[in-house]
Amino acid sequence: MPEQSRTFAVLGPTNTGKTHYAIERMLGYRTGIIGLPLRLLAREVYDKIVAVRGPSVVALVTGEERIVPERAQYWVCTVEAMPEGMGTDFVAVDEIQLCADPERGHVFTDRLLRMRGLRETQFLGSHTMRQTMAALVPGVEFLSRARMSQLTYTGPKKIAKMPARSAIVGFSVENVYAIAELLRRQKGGAAVVMGALSPRTRNAQVELYQNGDVDYLVATDAIGMGLNLDINHVAFSSLSKFDGRRMRYLQPNELGQIAGRAGRGMSNGTFGVTGEAPDLDPELAEAIMEHRFAPIRKLEWRNARLQFGTTAALIGSLEARPEHELLARVREADDLTALKTLSDLPDVARRAIGGPAVKLLWDVCRIPDFRGISAAEHASLLERIFCDLVEYGRVPDDWLAQQVSRIDRTDGDIDTLSKRLAYIRTWTYVAQRKGWVDDEKHWRGATRAVEDRLSDALHERLTQRFVDRRTSVLLRRLKQKEAMVAEVNDQGDVTVEGEFVGRLEGFRFMQDRSAAGNEARTLQQASTAALAPHFHLKADRFYNAPDTEIDFTEQGGLLWGKEAVGKLTPGADPLKPQIVAFVDDEAGPDVAAKVQRRLQHYIDRKIATLFEPLLNIQRDETLNGLARGFGFRMVEAMGLIPRGEVADEVKALDQDARGALRKHGIRFGQFTVFLPLLLKPAPTRLRLVLWSLSQGMDEFPEAPPPGLVTVPARSDAPKGYFTMAGYRAAGDRAIRIDMLERLADMLRGEDTRAGFEAKPDMLSITGMTLEQFAVLMQGLGYKAERGEREKVKPVDQAIADAPADAAQAAEAETVGDVVADIPDEGVAPIAAEPEIEAEVPGALDAVPAEELVPGETPDVAAPEIEVFYTFTWAPRASRPRGERPAQAGRGPRGAQGAQGAQGAPSDGGEAQKREGRPQRQGGKPRGKPGKGKPREAREEQPKTYAAKPEKKNDRIDPDNPFAAALMGLRTKG
Repeated sequence: MPEQSRTFAVLGPTNTGKTHYAIERMLGYRTGIIGLPLRLLAREVYDKIVAVRGPSVVALVTGEERIVPERAQYWVCTVEAMPEGMGTDFVAVDEIQLCADPERGHVFTDRLLRMRGLRETQFLGSHTMRQTMAALVPGVEFLSRARMSQLTYTGPKKIAKMPARSAIVGFSVENVYAIAELLRRQKGGAAVVMGALSPRTRNAQVELYQNGDVDYLVATDAIGMGLNLDINHVAFSSLSKFDGRRMRYLQPNELGQIAGRAGRGMSNGTFGVTGEAPDLDPELAEAIMEHRFAPIRKLEWRNARLQFGTTAALIGSLEARPEHELLARVREADDLTALKTLSDLPDVARRAIGGPAVKLLWDVCRIPDFRGISAAEHASLLERIFCDLVEYGRVPDDWLAQQVSRIDRTDGDIDTLSKRLAYIRTWTYVAQRKGWVDDEKHWRGATRAVEDRLSDALHERLTQRFVDRRTSVLLRRLKQKEAMVAEVNDQGDVTVEGEFVGRLEGFRFMQDRSAAGNEARTLQQASTAALAPHFHLKADRFYNAPDTEIDFTEQGGLLWGKEAVGKLTPGADPLKPQIVAFVDDEAGPDVAAKVQRRLQHYIDRKIATLFEPLLNIQRDETLNGLARGFGFRMVEAMGLIPRGEVADEVKALDQDARGALRKHGIRFGQFTVFLPLLLKPAPTRLRLVLWSLSQGMDEFPEAPPPGLVTVPARSDAPKGYFTMAGYRAAGDRAIRIDMLERLADMLRGEDTRAGFEAKPDMLSITGMTLEQFAVLMQGLGYKAERGEREKVKPVDQAIADAPADAAQAAEAETVGDVVADIPDEGVAPIAAEPEIEAEVPGALDAVPAEELVPGETPDVAAPEIEVFYTFTWAPRASRPRGERPAQAGRGPRGAQGAQGAQGAPSDGGEAQKREGRPQRQGGKPRGKPGKGKPREAREEQPKTYAAKPEKKNDRIDPDNPFAAALMGLRTKG
């Protein structure tokens, strides 16, 4: 005879191992069914049993998922999907206290009253069900299980101070997302668990939390339904929720069910509140900690003995009242509302005739409204499904394919993907109903594949939005206190444990700017620990790098390749600047000292190389007296001194002193005393940087582009800039010093008193137009007078233009023959004018005589006009102080300029010759008597005046028709 069935009520708080106990008992029998409150929990239990017994004997049945092998022995189901009448040895229903739930309670009550195993039945739940079960379940045996760990209330706590391994509970999607976003910014991220998620998405999110990628979980009250997670602390962000009808406060037993998820096994747990949730009343907090809750007095109930004769009879049976006082009729559920709506539709009423049709209509009405849209729209969908099932015996493949195809898209944000998941759950439910589609296997696989793709996409979006994987990974490795691996690529990007954390620029770590708050601190902490060996290796490479890899900027920065590694700072001597290395403190003092030494060596060698002529003066022990003093003056001025500033010192130098200084390359120019080698671009660039440092400038002026003879004379340039740049300002342009001296050499041969015009060579060396040159000369102290004149053609061009036609050419040839016949007697003969009638010019000959007006001639081509400038030396008062012109006097060799302004010409030998001549005083021209005498003596001498001799003008007029013949005479003479 079969063993008598026993019914057990396994009651106790959370973390007592009730579900684990039921699974072990079920596996002790040949067959069994266990009903669970959530499909998420059903999937978790299914995976556990499959791991023990294999997939061939374990079935999973939920509203949207159905895995039923042929030899199924153990059935894991949601409570709503538990098959009836199977006669298994074992039956268990978890979370039986949900019999009091307003929405789903009637299903749990039905299982409590009617589901039994052949050998054993277990109802798992809270102690609050004890009295009610004792009254409703005959022969029930109670097994009480104690909590394995303690639960403690810790009060309010800010999210920013939430401890690791915490779960924060919200009761709306908006609230859950807001908390997760805050945790991402402050704690590196959080996993999200909601009942609306698909099992695949939920499992992926839980895995993030369980494996330590994130330390925080944000969930709805779904975690209170038996989900087994490693949670140390549970925080309520609110104490009220919307139950589908209204906002209401959670009951103490509901709070206790959720708070009890803190602590796992023997580990104690804590719970509290956060956000806008008020502090719990001390009595309520104590009740939760001691698991003392008011017993459940009423269970939700709905009649299970349904009548399918007509829709009216079905509705009547569903609205029947319970006969027991502990049972309360459930409020109208969604499926009953849908039944009432459809039964009033003519198309449905016409087809819902007879028991099978009415039963089919009821099965269609039980399709959950996963989409959460309006009741009318949901009823419209159900109408279409019911009518198709009645008309065709199935849901048409083409229509179902159209609906599934429209949903099968993985683009969009979290909300869009969540809606698509809700929509596909409807068609997954339809595909799971036996006989509703032609090819059940195909459509179950197709809808499941779409749900999986959408689930993966939703998991990815949730992770992208709410999990900073970089921070979470680094936090986990920091807690493990193991050496982290950092990698630096060629671009300087730094990754720690594969996560991008910033850039290494030189010896400074530039943290990723997108990080803020706790995330930024985590990156800094992780990068500091991981980059330490990289700093030392890089410092060694830098110390051994050649000078060619290092350079300085025009603002005093120091570069290694493209990386900034330091900057120059003023020293006691302008030619001995100091170094500040750019090295993070985390790199350590050894790295900083090594970088500092290498940069100091570089800049010292750079100065020694580029300023070698200047430093040789400083080291020359043979220089003495005035020469030595002047040499040190040149060193202080970095090789360039305006001559006006040292005119007296130059006069005091004798020829030997000058010769000694010239051996070092010093040139005594008319305007500047300088070292020509230091005018090259590289020394000029470095000189400007060192000068700017010594002047304490915040922004250093840049060196002029190399190769330019003149540059714009900026009015905002700091004092002394042009001299340090190797230029001299003159008007609105500044001219290079060496070119200015070449120009001065040319000007010495000109008569600056009477005036002279610019020569092509003058324009050539300055690279200026005539107008620009005039401005330059005015800046140098000259007066420029503009004039215009008829442009004179060159002789060769005039000769080429003279024979305008064949008659003129023949005439010229005739004249040439006449001249050739004249004997050469040593004296230029005077040829008699040939008797040739005067011809009217072609322009006049073309005008009719009657049109000529007396006294007027017709217009002919206007002569070409050219502009010229005459330069004369301006009065002394108009010149800037310290500047002297390159003027010329009169005499056999012309004026040579004032000795005080005398400079060496481009040819060094000529300069030495002039240095050996008697010195002139006062800047006056040489070559006239009395010029070397004092002014008083010169004024007593009688003054003589002479008219300027007329210049010989023997140039042949190219317009003369006899020009060719005259040229022939000149050649023979």
